[in-house]
Amino acid sequence: MNRGKITFGKIKLNSAGPSTSSTESAQNHASSSDGTVSGFGSFGRMENPKEDAVERISEDLDNSKLQEVMGITGFGHAPINKLPHSHEVEMRHGSKAVIALASDPSGVRLASGSMDYNLNFWDFSGMDKSMKSFRSMQPCENHPIRNLYYSFSGDMMLVVSGSSQAKVLDRDGFEKMECVKGDQYIADMSKTKGHIAGLTSGCWSPVRREEFLTSGMDSTLRTWVFAKTKEQRAVIKTRAQGGLKTIPTSCAYNRDGTLIAAGCSDGSLQTWDTRKMFVHTTHCIRDAHTKGADISSVLFSYSGFQLASRSMDETLKLWDMRAFKKPLHVFDGLFSRYDTTDCCYSPDDTMILTGESLPKGAKQANLFVYDTKTFETVAKLPITDSHVIRTIWHPKLNQIFVGCGNGIIRGLYDEKRSMRGAKLCVVRTHRKKKESEIVGTTQIITPHALPMFRQEKTRSVRKKLEKDRLDPVKSKRPDLPITSGQGGRVASSGGTLSSYVIRNLGLSKRVEDDQDPREAILKYAKEAAENPYWIAPAYAKTQPKPIFNSEDEPEAKKTKTEQ
Repeated sequence: MNRGKITFGKIKLNSAGPSTSSTESAQNHASSSDGTVSGFGSFGRMENPKEDAVERISEDLDNSKLQEVMGITGFGHAPINKLPHSHEVEMRHGSKAVIALASDPSGVRLASGSMDYNLNFWDFSGMDKSMKSFRSMQPCENHPIRNLYYSFSGDMMLVVSGSSQAKVLDRDGFEKMECVKGDQYIADMSKTKGHIAGLTSGCWSPVRREEFLTSGMDSTLRTWVFAKTKEQRAVIKTRAQGGLKTIPTSCAYNRDGTLIAAGCSDGSLQTWDTRKMFVHTTHCIRDAHTKGADISSVLFSYSGFQLASRSMDETLKLWDMRAFKKPLHVFDGLFSRYDTTDCCYSPDDTMILTGESLPKGAKQANLFVYDTKTFETVAKLPITDSHVIRTIWHPKLNQIFVGCGNGIIRGLYDEKRSMRGAKLCVVRTHRKKKESEIVGTTQIITPHALPMFRQEKTRSVRKKLEKDRLDPVKSKRPDLPITSGQGGRVASSGGTLSSYVIRNLGLSKRVEDDQDPREAILKYAKEAAENPYWIAPAYAKTQPKPIFNSEDEPEAKKTKTEQ
């Protein structure tokens, strides 16, 4: 008797016994080993959209590399839009421009500094969709926060303000170090222990964990070590054409920590090798930008082969470090009002981002995205009705944070290709505080019902002043004079021991004021004649009978009144 096949889900049983073909068993084995289907139908199926997105991005990279090598562009999939800007979130810092922005390497925290002297800390792992910072402080008193930079370990943050002293804070905002201020009366800047003028920029070393760099308006760049707070490690002097001083307005390390780049106020780009003495520059381009226009940002690419410079002459220039003579490309028409407007590379160095200030008559400022290979405009994203100043593209989160001139920080992310960060906050609801009421029979004590706490009735101002006048505490009456010493105080005769002794001697030998002084002396004449004490005993043997001089003095010795 032939029985049909029994089908249960995706498992097939053949009741015909050993007549099952090998092809069917192979097909069943292949279907059971398929990763898309396991168990009973769709039960137990595991799908990971993030892994699919990562695979698509890797395939796109392989496809683009293959097209670049073979020179063929007519095959393969269409390129994926790698710019994460499908969703947007807004964080309110304050009412003034956000001119400093930094994120730690893990992407858990974000720090923002503004023209209102405040430094705000944002924690993505603890924020809800209200997007409120968990700490706000003023680390540098009445100085705007110009630059913020997390160390590559993420445990410390460099704060560069308008003062001459940079500070190092920990992750929670507590001060760990403050750079020393130099002597402003010393002409040679290499002899001072620190900056003597306001700071312009700063950054951490990517190689040495405790080393950081600062630039100031005293025409120097200085490297510091976290453990040594009394003096800087090295001093670099920036020079203009002819050996004159020029102010470094921005500075940066390359990814290997072997080069230091600085953009100066005279429009020059200068670099130094950290493995040598900082006497001569390694590269120097005097006419990199317009003279007199501050270079607001210099930044090395992740590969280290490119250098980007953003200036207030409305340009963004890309430079090749292997042929550092002429720029690779110049992006113009980028109006900049703030001297802290920066630029940033994408994590794969294929794009570069920079913002523009709001031009006169315009209604919205944009964030420009350019391709670093074809130099084409990839996107022009409208951000705010104010200025776009700071820009960060975090490599781990794949999210973009933009600091604006109206005190708002905008976060751009993609729902599929971005991870954590702002995505964690938008799904958390704001929890209201639970208010519970408890009715209990407890004893209530009113202290104001007692006589000692009872408030007096209102009186006229004159009577109140008269009463306060009689009170020695409220009237602040001085101490009354004392007649005898008490409490460590001497009597009114004087405040010292000598005056006290003299007074007692005067009281023991009191002289009456109405007594004749001649009579007071003559009353001792009889006693002096009978009992001589001073002169008569001295002449008792040599001159018992006193002999007095009866002659007058010579005329030459007499005074004019006696003559």
